[in-house]
Amino acid sequence: MSTLLFTPEYWEMNKEGKILYHNTWITDIEITRVNAYTIARGGRARWHIENETFNTLKNQGYQFEHNFGHGYKHLSTVFAMLMMLAFLIDESEQLCCGLFQGALKKLKSKKSYLWRRIRGFFEFHVVVTWKALYLAIMQGSEPYAAIIDTS
Repeated sequence: MSTLLFTPEYWEMNKEGKILYHNTWITDIEITRVNAYTIARGGRARWHIENETFNTLKNQGYQFEHNFGHGYKHLSTVFAMLMMLAFLIDESEQLCCGLFQGALKKLKSKKSYLWRRIRGFFEFHVVVTWKALYLAIMQGSEPYAAIIDTS
């Protein structure tokens, strides 16, 4: 039994007829007048999610555009997977962790400030917990007592 594939197109134009957005995709879902708009919105939302993810990986300090192919066999794949794992953790924290959100709000930028501050704390201090680290970032000028391991 063969599957019938559809190649729908979606166009958005302004009142003057200028094309604002155009996309095509392949699906095995039959496109009708009833479901066309919903399918087009779903496809566009998926594209937006993918585009934002890769934009973040390339431009927010993850160095995704760097060629990690200087290792043996599968090293570049391992680096890419570790980067994606770090991204997943960071996105989860940004969505669910009030302390991470507070630290990000204090510093206003992940790439320029938050990642740099976190690296600095790990370089110069023994960080006992993530909670202590984020509280230290939010406290600003007197963070060191919260993160230095005195044992």
